[in-house]
Amino acid sequence: MKGFCLVFGQRMDVKKTENELPGIIALEDGSVFRGKGFGAIKTVVGEAVFNTSMTGYQEILTDPSYFGQIVTMTASQIGNYGVNQSDVESDGPKVRGFVVREISPVTSNWRSEESLPNYLSRNDVAGVTGVDTRAITKKLRTVGAMKACISTEDISDEDAIQKAQNWEGLVGVDFAKEVTPTESYQWDSRDKENEPFIIPGTRPMHPNLRDGRTIFKLAAIDFGAKRSIFRNLTRHGFDITVFPATVTAEEIESFNPDGVFLSNGPGDPEPVKYAQETVRGLLGKFPIFGICFGHQILSHALGVKTFKLKFGHRGGNQPVQNIETKKVMITAQNHGFASDEKAFEGTDAVVTEYNMNDQTVAALRHKNLPVFSVQYHPEAAPGPNDAVPHFEEFYKMVKGHYEAQLAEAS
Repeated sequence: MKGFCLVFGQRMDVKKTENELPGIIALEDGSVFRGKGFGAIKTVVGEAVFNTSMTGYQEILTDPSYFGQIVTMTASQIGNYGVNQSDVESDGPKVRGFVVREISPVTSNWRSEESLPNYLSRNDVAGVTGVDTRAITKKLRTVGAMKACISTEDISDEDAIQKAQNWEGLVGVDFAKEVTPTESYQWDSRDKENEPFIIPGTRPMHPNLRDGRTIFKLAAIDFGAKRSIFRNLTRHGFDITVFPATVTAEEIESFNPDGVFLSNGPGDPEPVKYAQETVRGLLGKFPIFGICFGHQILSHALGVKTFKLKFGHRGGNQPVQNIETKKVMITAQNHGFASDEKAFEGTDAVVTEYNMNDQTVAALRHKNLPVFSVQYHPEAAPGPNDAVPHFEEFYKMVKGHYEAQLAEAS
Protein backbone atom coordinates (compact mmCIF):
# COMPACT_ATOMS: atom_id res chain seq x y z
CA MET A 1 0.00 0.00 0.00
CA LYS A 2 1.42 3.40 -0.93
CA GLY A 3 0.74 7.08 -0.38
CA PHE A 4 2.36 9.97 -2.18
CA CYS A 5 3.88 13.37 -1.53
CA LEU A 6 3.28 16.27 -3.92
CA VAL A 7 6.29 18.61 -3.73
CA PHE A 8 6.29 21.59 -6.07
CA GLY A 9 4.21 19.60 -8.56
CA GLN A 10 6.19 16.34 -8.29
CA ARG A 11 4.69 13.14 -6.93
CA MET A 12 6.90 11.11 -4.57
CA ASP A 13 5.82 7.63 -3.38
CA VAL A 14 5.99 6.81 0.33
CA LYS A 15 5.80 3.17 1.45
CA LYS A 16 3.16 2.37 4.02
CA THR A 17 2.53 -0.75 6.10
CA GLU A 18 -0.79 -2.11 7.34
CA ASN A 19 -0.40 -0.64 10.88
CA GLU A 20 0.67 2.85 9.86
CA LEU A 21 -1.58 5.86 9.99
CA PRO A 22 -1.98 8.01 6.90
CA GLY A 23 -0.38 11.42 7.24
CA ILE A 24 -0.97 14.59 5.24
CA ILE A 25 -0.29 18.29 5.49
CA ALA A 26 -1.96 20.51 2.90
CA LEU A 27 -1.33 24.23 2.43
CA GLU A 28 -3.79 26.84 1.22
CA ASP A 29 -1.85 27.32 -2.04
CA GLY A 30 -2.61 23.70 -3.04
CA SER A 31 0.68 22.10 -1.97
CA VAL A 32 0.23 18.62 -0.48
CA PHE A 33 2.79 16.61 1.50
CA ARG A 34 1.98 12.99 2.32
CA GLY A 35 3.86 10.82 4.78
CA LYS A 36 2.99 8.74 7.83
CA GLY A 37 0.86 9.79 10.76
CA PHE A 38 1.63 9.46 14.46
CA GLY A 39 0.05 10.70 17.66
CA ALA A 40 -3.70 11.34 17.62
CA ILE A 41 -6.04 10.26 14.83
CA LYS A 42 -7.70 13.51 13.76
CA THR A 43 -7.94 16.31 11.19
CA VAL A 44 -7.28 19.92 12.21
CA VAL A 45 -6.48 23.28 10.61
CA GLY A 46 -4.06 26.01 11.67
CA GLU A 47 -1.23 28.25 10.51
CA ALA A 48 1.78 26.41 9.07
CA VAL A 49 5.08 27.68 10.55
CA PHE A 50 8.58 26.27 11.02
CA ASN A 51 11.05 26.18 13.91
CA THR A 52 14.82 25.96 13.41
CA SER A 53 15.73 24.71 16.92
CA MET A 54 17.83 21.55 17.04
CA THR A 55 16.44 20.45 20.42
CA GLY A 56 13.63 21.34 22.80
CA TYR A 57 10.69 19.86 20.94
CA GLN A 58 8.69 19.21 24.12
CA GLU A 59 9.10 22.86 25.21
CA ILE A 60 7.99 23.94 21.73
CA LEU A 61 4.98 21.63 21.79
CA THR A 62 3.83 23.01 25.16
CA ASP A 63 4.57 26.70 24.52
CA PRO A 64 1.18 28.51 24.52
CA SER A 65 2.58 30.94 21.92
CA TYR A 66 2.04 28.15 19.35
CA PHE A 67 -1.70 27.94 19.95
CA GLY A 68 -3.41 27.74 16.54
CA GLN A 69 -0.26 26.71 14.67
CA ILE A 70 1.02 23.59 12.90
CA VAL A 71 4.75 23.46 13.58
CA THR A 72 7.30 21.96 11.19
CA MET A 73 10.70 21.20 12.73
CA THR A 74 13.70 21.74 10.45
CA ALA A 75 15.98 19.37 12.42
CA SER A 76 16.17 16.03 10.60
CA GLN A 77 15.22 13.72 13.49
CA ILE A 78 12.92 14.51 16.39
CA GLY A 79 11.95 12.50 19.47
CA ASN A 80 15.25 10.75 20.20
CA TYR A 81 15.41 11.78 23.89
CA GLY A 82 11.72 11.22 24.62
CA VAL A 83 9.53 13.40 26.82
CA ASN A 84 9.61 14.21 30.52
CA GLN A 85 7.17 16.25 32.60
CA SER A 86 9.88 18.42 34.18
CA ASP A 87 10.61 20.29 30.95
CA VAL A 88 7.12 21.02 29.65
CA GLU A 89 6.14 24.70 29.57
CA SER A 90 2.41 24.44 30.31
CA ASP A 91 -0.25 21.88 31.22
CA GLY A 92 0.05 20.16 27.84
CA PRO A 93 0.69 20.61 24.11
CA LYS A 94 -0.70 23.81 22.61
CA VAL A 95 0.21 23.26 18.94
CA ARG A 96 -2.51 22.25 16.45
CA GLY A 97 -0.21 19.77 14.75
CA PHE A 98 3.43 18.65 14.50
CA VAL A 99 5.46 17.85 11.36
CA VAL A 100 8.89 16.18 11.31
CA ARG A 101 11.22 14.63 8.75
CA GLU A 102 11.84 11.53 10.85
CA ILE A 103 10.36 10.52 14.17
CA SER A 104 12.96 8.61 16.20
CA PRO A 105 12.04 4.91 16.56
CA VAL A 106 13.70 4.78 20.01
CA THR A 107 14.15 7.09 22.99
CA SER A 108 17.45 7.22 24.83
CA ASN A 109 17.82 9.56 27.81
CA TRP A 110 17.94 9.00 31.56
CA ARG A 111 15.23 11.65 32.07
CA SER A 112 12.83 10.21 29.47
CA GLU A 113 9.41 9.15 30.75
CA GLU A 114 7.65 8.28 27.47
CA SER A 115 8.04 8.47 23.71
CA LEU A 116 6.99 11.50 21.70
CA PRO A 117 4.34 9.57 19.67
CA ASN A 118 2.77 8.27 22.89
CA TYR A 119 2.82 11.77 24.41
CA LEU A 120 1.08 13.29 21.39
CA SER A 121 -1.44 10.46 21.24
CA ARG A 122 -2.25 10.85 24.92
CA ASN A 123 -2.68 14.61 24.48
CA ASP A 124 -4.77 14.44 21.28
CA VAL A 125 -2.24 16.06 18.91
CA ALA A 126 -1.76 14.81 15.35
CA GLY A 127 1.72 14.44 13.89
CA VAL A 128 3.09 13.66 10.44
CA THR A 129 6.52 12.20 9.68
CA GLY A 130 8.29 11.10 6.52
CA VAL A 131 7.66 14.31 4.58
CA ASP A 132 10.13 16.73 3.01
CA THR A 133 10.35 19.31 5.80
CA ARG A 134 13.00 21.22 3.85
CA ALA A 135 10.53 21.73 0.99
CA ILE A 136 7.84 22.87 3.44
CA THR A 137 10.24 25.32 5.08
CA LYS A 138 11.47 26.72 1.76
CA LYS A 139 7.90 27.21 0.59
CA LEU A 140 6.93 29.02 3.81
CA ARG A 141 10.02 31.23 3.54
CA THR A 142 9.16 32.06 -0.08
CA VAL A 143 5.39 32.45 0.14
CA GLY A 144 5.03 33.21 3.85
CA ALA A 145 3.19 31.49 6.71
CA MET A 146 0.05 29.87 5.31
CA LYS A 147 -3.20 28.35 6.43
CA ALA A 148 -2.89 24.57 6.53
CA CYS A 149 -4.64 21.30 7.28
CA ILE A 150 -2.96 18.34 8.98
CA SER A 151 -4.61 14.93 9.15
CA THR A 152 -3.88 11.37 10.23
CA GLU A 153 -7.20 10.14 8.81
CA ASP A 154 -8.18 8.98 5.33
CA ILE A 155 -8.79 12.29 3.61
CA SER A 156 -8.37 13.33 -0.01
CA ASP A 157 -5.91 15.99 -1.14
CA GLU A 158 -8.77 18.13 -2.39
CA ASP A 159 -10.64 17.93 0.91
CA ALA A 160 -7.51 18.79 2.92
CA ILE A 161 -6.73 21.79 0.70
CA GLN A 162 -10.33 23.00 0.99
CA LYS A 163 -10.22 22.75 4.79
CA ALA A 164 -7.00 24.78 4.85
CA GLN A 165 -8.45 27.46 2.61
CA ASN A 166 -11.67 27.69 4.63
CA TRP A 167 -9.91 28.33 7.96
CA GLU A 168 -10.40 31.92 9.14
CA GLY A 169 -6.71 32.38 10.04
CA LEU A 170 -5.29 34.13 13.08
CA VAL A 171 -4.95 37.76 11.95
CA GLY A 172 -7.41 39.87 13.90
CA VAL A 173 -8.29 37.00 16.26
CA ASP A 174 -7.74 37.12 20.03
CA PHE A 175 -5.97 33.86 20.91
CA ALA A 176 -4.67 35.10 24.28
CA LYS A 177 -8.09 34.49 25.85
CA GLU A 178 -7.81 30.81 24.82
CA VAL A 179 -4.64 30.13 26.83
CA THR A 180 -4.75 32.60 29.73
CA PRO A 181 -5.73 31.30 33.20
CA THR A 182 -9.34 31.82 34.23
CA GLU A 183 -8.36 33.36 37.57
CA SER A 184 -5.32 34.70 39.38
CA TYR A 185 -3.03 32.43 41.40
CA GLN A 186 0.20 32.50 43.38
CA TRP A 187 3.26 30.96 41.72
CA ASP A 188 4.89 28.53 44.19
CA SER A 189 8.32 30.01 44.92
CA ARG A 190 9.25 26.93 46.99
CA ASP A 191 8.76 24.45 44.14
CA LYS A 192 12.01 22.64 43.36
CA GLU A 193 11.37 23.25 39.65
CA ASN A 194 12.44 26.86 40.24
CA GLU A 195 15.98 25.64 40.86
CA PRO A 196 18.22 25.76 37.78
CA PHE A 197 18.95 22.35 36.28
CA ILE A 198 22.50 21.27 37.11
CA ILE A 199 24.41 18.37 35.61
CA PRO A 200 26.04 16.57 38.55
CA GLY A 201 29.59 17.81 39.13
CA THR A 202 29.11 21.11 37.29
CA ARG A 203 28.37 24.69 38.36
CA PRO A 204 25.07 26.33 37.30
CA MET A 205 25.48 29.05 34.67
CA HIS A 206 22.67 31.10 36.23
CA PRO A 207 22.30 30.18 39.94
CA ASN A 208 19.37 30.88 42.22
CA LEU A 209 19.81 34.47 43.47
CA ARG A 210 16.90 34.64 45.96
CA ASP A 211 18.94 34.10 49.11
CA GLY A 212 20.21 37.27 50.75
CA ARG A 213 18.35 39.79 48.62
CA THR A 214 15.09 41.69 49.00
CA ILE A 215 12.16 39.75 47.54
CA PHE A 216 9.76 41.93 45.53
CA LYS A 217 6.08 41.37 44.83
CA LEU A 218 5.41 40.93 41.12
CA ALA A 219 2.15 41.00 39.17
CA ALA A 220 2.52 38.85 36.06
CA ILE A 221 -0.11 39.23 33.33
CA ASP A 222 -0.36 35.85 31.61
CA PHE A 223 -1.15 36.01 27.87
CA GLY A 224 0.10 32.42 27.46
CA ALA A 225 3.21 32.29 29.64
CA LYS A 226 5.86 29.60 29.69
CA ARG A 227 6.70 28.13 33.09
CA SER A 228 10.42 28.75 32.56
CA ILE A 229 9.75 32.50 32.64
CA PHE A 230 8.21 32.33 36.11
CA ARG A 231 11.01 30.04 37.27
CA ASN A 232 13.60 32.61 36.16
CA LEU A 233 11.74 35.51 37.73
CA THR A 234 11.41 33.56 40.99
CA ARG A 235 15.09 32.75 41.31
CA HIS A 236 16.03 36.33 40.50
CA GLY A 237 14.12 37.63 43.50
CA PHE A 238 10.38 37.90 42.82
CA ASP A 239 7.30 36.45 44.48
CA ILE A 240 4.82 36.15 41.62
CA THR A 241 1.07 36.44 41.48
CA VAL A 242 -0.21 35.50 38.03
CA PHE A 243 -3.21 37.38 36.61
CA PRO A 244 -5.40 36.54 33.59
CA ALA A 245 -4.98 38.55 30.40
CA THR A 246 -8.32 40.24 31.13
CA VAL A 247 -7.13 41.83 34.40
CA THR A 248 -7.77 45.57 34.63
CA ALA A 249 -5.35 48.32 35.64
CA GLU A 250 -7.49 48.98 38.71
CA GLU A 251 -7.17 45.36 39.85
CA ILE A 252 -3.40 45.49 39.47
CA GLU A 253 -3.25 48.79 41.35
CA SER A 254 -5.30 47.37 44.23
CA PHE A 255 -2.80 44.48 44.42
CA ASN A 256 -0.04 47.12 44.71
CA PRO A 257 2.91 45.15 43.30
CA ASP A 258 6.51 46.32 43.17
CA GLY A 259 6.59 45.59 39.44
CA VAL A 260 4.53 44.27 36.52
CA PHE A 261 5.52 41.59 34.02
CA LEU A 262 3.88 41.06 30.60
CA SER A 263 4.24 37.50 29.29
CA ASN A 264 4.50 35.88 25.90
CA GLY A 265 1.38 34.60 24.15
CA PRO A 266 -0.10 33.50 20.81
CA GLY A 267 -1.41 35.27 17.74
CA ASP A 268 -2.15 38.85 16.81
CA PRO A 269 -1.74 41.52 19.54
CA GLU A 270 -3.80 44.14 17.70
CA PRO A 271 -7.30 42.86 18.65
CA VAL A 272 -6.37 42.42 22.34
CA LYS A 273 -7.56 45.94 23.15
CA TYR A 274 -8.40 45.22 26.79
CA ALA A 275 -4.77 44.28 27.55
CA GLN A 276 -3.45 47.35 25.75
CA GLU A 277 -5.76 49.53 27.85
CA THR A 278 -4.65 47.80 31.06
CA VAL A 279 -0.96 48.38 30.33
CA ARG A 280 -1.64 51.97 29.29
CA GLY A 281 -3.24 52.52 32.69
CA LEU A 282 -0.20 51.10 34.50
CA LEU A 283 2.44 53.25 32.80
CA GLY A 284 4.12 55.57 35.26
CA LYS A 285 2.81 53.66 38.28
CA PHE A 286 5.01 50.54 38.28
CA PRO A 287 8.18 49.27 36.62
CA ILE A 288 7.15 47.10 33.64
CA PHE A 289 8.99 44.36 31.74
CA GLY A 290 7.46 42.63 28.71
CA ILE A 291 8.62 39.81 26.47
CA CYS A 292 7.42 38.61 23.06
CA PHE A 293 3.60 39.11 22.97
CA GLY A 294 3.96 41.29 26.08
CA HIS A 295 6.42 43.44 24.15
CA GLN A 296 3.83 43.84 21.40
CA ILE A 297 1.04 44.73 23.86
CA LEU A 298 3.36 47.33 25.42
CA SER A 299 4.10 48.66 21.93
CA HIS A 300 0.40 49.25 21.32
CA ALA A 301 -0.01 50.81 24.77
CA LEU A 302 2.72 53.30 23.83
CA GLY A 303 1.11 54.08 20.47
CA VAL A 304 3.30 51.82 18.32
CA LYS A 305 1.43 49.59 15.83
CA THR A 306 2.42 46.02 15.00
CA PHE A 307 2.42 44.14 11.69
CA LYS A 308 2.50 40.49 10.59
CA LEU A 309 5.89 39.16 9.53
CA LYS A 310 6.15 37.14 6.34
CA PHE A 311 7.09 33.88 8.07
CA GLY A 312 8.04 34.95 11.60
CA HIS A 313 11.04 34.21 13.81
CA ARG A 314 10.97 30.78 15.45
CA GLY A 315 14.12 29.14 16.73
CA GLY A 316 17.03 29.40 19.13
CA ASN A 317 19.50 31.08 16.80
CA GLN A 318 18.23 34.64 16.25
CA PRO A 319 20.94 37.34 16.55
CA VAL A 320 19.98 40.74 17.98
CA GLN A 321 22.11 43.83 18.59
CA ASN A 322 21.65 46.53 21.20
CA ILE A 323 22.28 49.83 19.41
CA GLU A 324 23.18 51.59 22.67
CA THR A 325 25.81 49.10 23.91
CA LYS A 326 26.64 47.47 20.52
CA LYS A 327 26.34 44.11 22.28
CA VAL A 328 25.18 41.15 20.16
CA MET A 329 23.16 38.29 21.65
CA ILE A 330 21.91 35.03 20.18
CA THR A 331 18.31 34.65 21.29
CA ALA A 332 15.37 32.27 21.28
CA GLN A 333 12.36 33.70 19.43
CA ASN A 334 8.83 32.61 18.64
CA HIS A 335 6.58 35.25 17.09
CA GLY A 336 4.80 36.10 13.87
CA PHE A 337 4.21 39.82 14.52
CA ALA A 338 6.58 42.72 15.17
CA SER A 339 6.53 46.37 16.22
CA ASP A 340 6.50 48.84 13.34
CA GLU A 341 9.65 50.96 13.55
CA LYS A 342 8.05 53.78 11.55
CA ALA A 343 5.35 54.12 14.24
CA PHE A 344 7.83 55.03 17.03
CA GLU A 345 8.07 58.63 15.88
CA GLY A 346 6.11 60.94 18.16
CA THR A 347 5.79 58.37 20.96
CA ASP A 348 7.62 57.96 24.28
CA ALA A 349 9.15 54.66 23.08
CA VAL A 350 12.73 54.21 21.88
CA VAL A 351 14.04 51.25 19.87
CA THR A 352 17.02 49.69 21.68
CA GLU A 353 17.66 46.47 19.74
CA TYR A 354 17.25 45.14 16.22
CA ASN A 355 17.05 41.63 14.81
CA MET A 356 20.25 41.32 12.76
CA ASN A 357 18.66 39.03 10.16
CA ASP A 358 15.95 41.40 8.96
CA GLN A 359 16.41 44.61 10.99
CA THR A 360 13.00 44.37 12.68
CA VAL A 361 12.54 45.85 16.15
CA ALA A 362 13.82 43.46 18.84
CA ALA A 363 13.47 45.63 21.99
CA LEU A 364 12.28 48.98 23.26
CA ARG A 365 12.32 51.16 26.36
CA HIS A 366 10.36 54.15 27.57
CA LYS A 367 12.17 57.48 27.32
CA ASN A 368 11.47 58.48 30.92
CA LEU A 369 9.80 55.63 32.83
CA PRO A 370 11.20 52.31 34.18
CA VAL A 371 9.63 50.36 31.33
CA PHE A 372 11.29 48.07 28.77
CA SER A 373 10.52 45.01 26.66
CA VAL A 374 12.14 42.52 24.30
CA GLN A 375 10.69 40.69 21.31
CA TYR A 376 12.46 37.44 22.22
CA HIS A 377 12.51 34.92 25.09
CA PRO A 378 15.27 35.63 27.64
CA GLU A 379 14.37 32.41 29.46
CA ALA A 380 15.06 30.48 26.21
CA ALA A 381 13.88 26.90 26.95
CA PRO A 382 15.02 25.83 24.47
CA GLY A 383 17.81 28.09 23.32
CA PRO A 384 20.89 30.07 24.36
CA ASN A 385 21.28 31.87 27.68
CA ASP A 386 22.68 35.16 26.35
CA ALA A 387 19.57 37.14 27.34
CA VAL A 388 19.04 35.75 30.86
CA PRO A 389 20.62 38.93 32.36
CA HIS A 390 17.43 40.80 31.40
CA PHE A 391 15.80 39.26 34.48
CA GLU A 392 18.54 40.76 36.65
CA GLU A 393 18.15 44.07 34.81
CA PHE A 394 14.45 44.04 35.67
CA TYR A 395 15.18 43.17 39.31
CA LYS A 396 17.57 46.12 39.61
CA MET A 397 14.99 48.39 37.96
CA VAL A 398 12.32 47.33 40.48
CA LYS A 399 14.77 47.67 43.37
CA GLY A 400 15.79 51.17 42.25
CA HIS A 401 12.16 52.25 41.92
CA TYR A 402 11.33 50.81 45.36
CA GLU A 403 14.26 52.60 47.04
CA ALA A 404 13.39 55.86 45.30
CA GLN A 405 9.84 55.64 46.64
CA LEU A 406 11.16 54.99 50.17
CA ALA A 407 13.48 57.98 49.93
CA GLU A 408 10.66 60.19 48.67
CA ALA A 409 8.35 59.05 51.48
CA SER A 410 10.95 59.86 54.13
